[in-house]
Amino acid sequence: MATMMGTPGRVRFDSSLSGHHSHFTTDAPSMADSLPSVSFGFEDLRDRMARFTVRFDEFIEKGRKRVLDERNAFKMNVAELQEDQRARQRSLEIVSLKTSQHSQNVQKESQETAEMHAAISQLTATRDAQLAHRDQLKLQIADVQKSIKQCKEAQQQHARELDSQARHNIPELSFWQDHLCLRIEGAGVDDQLKFVFTHIDDKDWEKECWFELGMGSRDYEVLQTRPKLERDSIEECLDRLNETRELGGFLKAMRGLFAAALE
Repeated sequence: MATMMGTPGRVRFDSSLSGHHSHFTTDAPSMADSLPSVSFGFEDLRDRMARFTVRFDEFIEKGRKRVLDERNAFKMNVAELQEDQRARQRSLEIVSLKTSQHSQNVQKESQETAEMHAAISQLTATRDAQLAHRDQLKLQIADVQKSIKQCKEAQQQHARELDSQARHNIPELSFWQDHLCLRIEGAGVDDQLKFVFTHIDDKDWEKECWFELGMGSRDYEVLQTRPKLERDSIEECLDRLNETRELGGFLKAMRGLFAAALE
């Protein structure tokens, strides 16, 4: 194996390395010496590398700054989005609360409306019942007024009859008072008279027998007697009185009943 040693332009072969003991030395010019010299421009390359390094560092710094700015902007955007999300969440909660309140109000209003309709229906039914009752009362009042009018007319007619009978009876009463030993008194009640007889009992001429006559209705009525008389006899006398309206005959018949009772 041969090894090239020495300066450029000269080649020496070492025979010991090649396996031969002979040495070959030449002083001929090297082919490298005949090559053109090459200038690499290390200084310019160094300057360019330095400027590149500066620009690269500036690029890196700008990139890092841009990355930081973008990251900060991203964080701000994220924070704003989170705040917007929280605001929307609060808005949703408010809307949900308002919706719930509105639903409750609607339900309450529906219930109140139903109660109001029920109350209106009840009031309407009550009003209809009252109107029907009022109409019925009007009919009853009309009937009562008609009955009152009829009774009033009957009373007026009876009063006219009593007045006519009284004008007819006054002279007759005076006659019977004298001949029947009769005294007429008030009974303490309107439309009632008390007729008192004396000189009936032969043993006691002053003993009194009396009866109370009610004249409040169309027919006369004997309310009380003393001494007590048979009711059938009294009714018989009353029937004749109410039929004939002759008070004198009635008084005479009553005196006869008292005389028979004392006997």
